[in-house]
Amino acid sequence: MGTSTATKALARTATEIGKLFPLGDEAKRLLRDGLTVRQYLDVLVERHLSVDAVRFLAHALPRREGVWWACLCARGATGNGSPALQAAERWVADPSEANRRAAQAAAVDAGPGTPAGCAALAAFWSGGSLAPANVPAVPPGETLTAQGVAGAILLAAVATEPHRAPDRYREFLSRGLEVLGGSSRWKDVTHPLAR
Repeated sequence: MGTSTATKALARTATEIGKLFPLGDEAKRLLRDGLTVRQYLDVLVERHLSVDAVRFLAHALPRREGVWWACLCARGATGNGSPALQAAERWVADPSEANRRAAQAAAVDAGPGTPAGCAALAAFWSGGSLAPANVPAVPPGETLTAQGVAGAILLAAVATEPHRAPDRYREFLSRGLEVLGGSSRWKDVTHPLAR
């Protein structure tokens, strides 16, 4: 993530982002005016409100960075072999319309109940039209990508060893903070699809 992208993501207040989706009751009580994105995330993590923290960070990140975070977590939970995960990573590396449409097809095959399927859906929902190419455009909702990102991460946390979900959430949130801070970039990762 470039400095301008990180700055833009961090420039919004926690309150602005918190209005984009429903927070849990305790997370709502902790949201105060003047908190930065990072400050509020720290509060959520400290209180072990992992689901709210994942959903909040998914909405705070720009779309491409959010999908990258979903890919990192899905890859960690399910490996690299999923065509849906590969399609999502291809879109992150090259966010073209062709790659966005390919992510949709791969997501349908994987199913929305899988981390890779959600990551691919998040890529598809990133822009363009949700309708087929030959009909009038239907733009995606503002938060669809973030919802797909959060779904991928929440599913990845319980995909293989549900009893380890609290540890996975901490690991995944740490990765998300690296993406937010710009230290985890798709171009910096040694992976054939990230080149």
